[in-house]
Amino acid sequence: MSDRLRVGVISSVHGIHGECKVFPTTDETERFKKLKKVYIEERGTERELELESVKFFKNMAICKFKGIDTPEDIQKFRNKDLMIDREDAIPLKKDEYFIADLIGCSVVDEDGKILGNVAEVFPTGANQVMEVKGGEKDFLMPFIKDCILRVDTDDKKIFVHVLDGLLDI
Repeated sequence: MSDRLRVGVISSVHGIHGECKVFPTTDETERFKKLKKVYIEERGTERELELESVKFFKNMAICKFKGIDTPEDIQKFRNKDLMIDREDAIPLKKDEYFIADLIGCSVVDEDGKILGNVAEVFPTGANQVMEVKGGEKDFLMPFIKDCILRVDTDDKKIFVHVLDGLLDI
C-alpha cells in the first residue's frame, strides 16, 4: 500500500498571484478546505507545499500555496499530482476503496482465471471504471455491484463477475 494518496492534479495557472486550478481526484472536493499540506514531485524529489487558501470554481479547486507567488512559480507544477499522507485521508465507508489500493490488483473471474491487472480507475458519468491490462486482452470493467464480487486489497485481488458481452470483440 502506498503511504501517499492522490487528491488532485494541477491543471493550469490561475491569475497572477501564483494560484492554480486543481482537478480534484477525490470524491470529497470540500476536503481541500481542511488540508494543511500536500506533496508534489519536483525534479525527482518530493516537495511539501503548505496550502494558503482554497476556493472553488465549477469543478475545480483554486489553490494558493505559501511561497508560490507568481504564475511562473506554479507553472512548473502543471499536470503534477497533489498527494497527501494516508493518515490525512477521509475515512472510507463500507465497500469503498482508495484508487491507489486498487491499482495493481489482479482481476479474477468466478472460475478463478486471472483476467489481468488494474492499470487505472477513473470516473465516468455513472460510476467508476477499471482499466484492466495484461491478460488475453485489455478491457474496461465498471466498478459496480453487478460486477465486483469481492475486493481483497491485502492480497491485491478483485474478484469479479464478467457481464455478458464485456469481453467480446
